[in-house]
Amino acid sequence: MDDDAIADLFAGLGPVQIRRMFGGKGIYHQGTIIAVVVDGELLLKADAESAPTFQAAGCRRWNYGSRSLNRPVSMPYWSVPPAALDDAEEMTPWARLAFQAALRSERTRETGKKAR
Repeated sequence: MDDDAIADLFAGLGPVQIRRMFGGKGIYHQGTIIAVVVDGELLLKADAESAPTFQAAGCRRWNYGSRSLNRPVSMPYWSVPPAALDDAEEMTPWARLAFQAALRSERTRETGKKAR
């Protein structure tokens, strides 16, 4: 997926920044990571609040095999519903869900840092 296609797909959310990372791409909105592209697949950020919506739409959670842990590791990113991959209008609500999950994640991380 090229950068122009990604920007077009997320247009309903607003401008995104795309950064190369670990052989893939990180997609940021307002400085917050909301999606990644791994092995050519677009995956959106989710959390405990939004994951059931992704699951109900038939999306799957990204897992990778960890050699050091000798088991699969679940990441907070989910596949995109097929209709949203081809249509910016269909993508907009999913991108908003990802952005909201990312903001909640940041708030939780900041609160945890302050509590220490």
